[in-house]
Amino acid sequence: MNKRQLLQSFLAASALSFGLSSALAQTTTPIKFQLDWRFEGPAALFLHPAAKGYFKAAGLDVTIDAGNGSGGTVTRVASGAYEMGFADLAALMEFHANNPDSPNKPVAVMMVYNNTPASVMTLKKSGITKPADLAGKKLGAPVFDAGRRAFPIFAKANNIGAVNWTAMDPTLRETMLMRGDIDAITGFTFTSLLNLEARGAKAADIVVLPYPDYGVKLYGNVIIASPKLIKENPEAVKKFLSAFAKGAKEVIANPAVAIESVKARDGIIDSKLETRRLQLAIDTVINSADARSDGFGAVNAGRMSLMASQVSDAFNTKTRVSPDAVWTAALLPPAAELNGVLRK
Repeated sequence: MNKRQLLQSFLAASALSFGLSSALAQTTTPIKFQLDWRFEGPAALFLHPAAKGYFKAAGLDVTIDAGNGSGGTVTRVASGAYEMGFADLAALMEFHANNPDSPNKPVAVMMVYNNTPASVMTLKKSGITKPADLAGKKLGAPVFDAGRRAFPIFAKANNIGAVNWTAMDPTLRETMLMRGDIDAITGFTFTSLLNLEARGAKAADIVVLPYPDYGVKLYGNVIIASPKLIKENPEAVKKFLSAFAKGAKEVIANPAVAIESVKARDGIIDSKLETRRLQLAIDTVINSADARSDGFGAVNAGRMSLMASQVSDAFNTKTRVSPDAVWTAALLPPAAELNGVLRK
């Protein structure tokens, strides 16, 4: 082979390589993903697979941003600012029922928190030991708090009399309880319980009334996607959920290692504290008995219908929630990929 032939071969190979690289670049799908809250322990469920390159290997360019509440996440996905997100199912149901004419209502595509993490928390010195003791008490939570929004369901299930509500910024919720400004708070257990301990409360002095333990079988957080993405690129959603499930299995198996991905995004977090928060979330709402019964990522149709009815009543929505409109199982990974995620 002479020099001219060598040069031609080199140029042809270079062109082929460039073409393949361009084709790969063109097939990478960008997805902006909005969390429901700050970069705390549970965020590892998404940050870990991203750090491990699982989304990238699936041909996805995933950007993960912190959030400030499920309602905001649902709204941002509905607006088109984000393609996917992580949000409380009740908040998604409320959006659907209150915005029936919205052309871009997000859809839940995978269940993650099989039980709501919401609970009522107080201190032993309050004398509150059971739901009925809350009647006439002063409760506090941000107006958008999932536990506060769903409290009418909790109250109905436990025959609780009228209570008085105080609103505050999320950063003041546990502080106000410690100061005695309020008698009890609502919030996600794995958030407020550890926040109370961080403010000096001893675990033995904290009373926790988890909603699932007192007759409220609401689902918690789900992965949501815009209907536009589902229609135009369902394969991208499927790939995202497969990569997520692969990462979630590792997070559940080894939370301490997974927290490193959160630390990489927010260097000031307390890794030990956030590992505890993540483990608490895994034990109470992710790897729960209900989750193992339904199967990771899936839902029970009867329970979903009951929740839709309860949310319609408690939130006094403009229209009734349609469970078929807010949820689809069509994009879930095969059972073989999901069966090993949870630990028996």
